[in-house]
Amino acid sequence: MKDPQYPVGKFSFEKDVSPGRRKEIIDEMASLPERLRSALGGLSKAQLDLPYRVGGWTVREVVHHLADGFMNWYIRIKLALTENDPAVKPFDQEAWSRLSDSRAASPELSVTVFEALTARAVVLLRSISPADFGRTMRHPERGQISVDYALQTLCWHNTHHIAHIESLGRTGGEALA
Repeated sequence: MKDPQYPVGKFSFEKDVSPGRRKEIIDEMASLPERLRSALGGLSKAQLDLPYRVGGWTVREVVHHLADGFMNWYIRIKLALTENDPAVKPFDQEAWSRLSDSRAASPELSVTVFEALTARAVVLLRSISPADFGRTMRHPERGQISVDYALQTLCWHNTHHIAHIESLGRTGGEALA
């Protein structure tokens, strides 16, 4: 059995990614809203408040985290494309997950945000030049990172969390050990 914490494996940055591979990553990202809707479609209202794994967030919290994380990464990418090596700010994901909107709001709100952000990001990322993927930002925990790195991290992150939701659906609604 795969590690329930990392159902798609840990993130690995692909250096010197080709334009063709970059297109594949963007296309994968474009497919994720449909995959998210599908993963949520088979879950009951009660399952939305179950953790996807022991010690993990609930499905509801994961869905809201997907939107929160995407909003942050999207803004970071836009800053890197419009400023010279801007400083970007991390956010306390655990603290955000404990706020009332993450714990009680309908997941549909964040699914809609996720769909819209994906659509916008895909338009943006398909339109920029290969050189733009080398533009950088400074993250206080990760150091200097490129738009390419941000794209790959964002796609992996979203795929990773959607796989968490899918894993709960495959277990019949029981958290994995």
